Amino acid sequence: MDLASCDFIAEIYYKLPIEGGRSTPAASGYRPTIKFPFDKMYTSGAQKFIDVDKVYPGQKVKAGIKIVSTAYFAGRLYEGLEFIFTEGPTVIGTGIIIEIMNSSLKRPVLDAGLPSA
Repeated sequence: MDLASCDFIAEIYYKLPIEGGRSTPAASGYRPTIKFPFDKMYTSGAQKFIDVDKVYPGQKVKAGIKIVSTAYFAGRLYEGLEFIFTEGPTVIGTGIIIEIMNSSLKRPVLDAGLPSA
């Protein structure tokens, strides 16, 4: 998976074992489940780490993420959106979207009611 095929770029943090996270590193290409705070649905999301091949517990990195359910989340994501990722019922990390690559996922900007120029 190259970054051009990713749906978004995120800064992600893998929790330490003492925080309930993994005790082993994750390799680039790892596919945990992802949950956004506005919905109950989980989706699988492949993580392509930027500039590293493995992420160790307690480490924060940038990653390109490709989710499975793009049609379901179309028009619902935005930069700055925080999410969690899990292994089964265990939350092993957190992330924040810093750039959306797949424009179909981007939430439309709401008109703030400002007068037009």
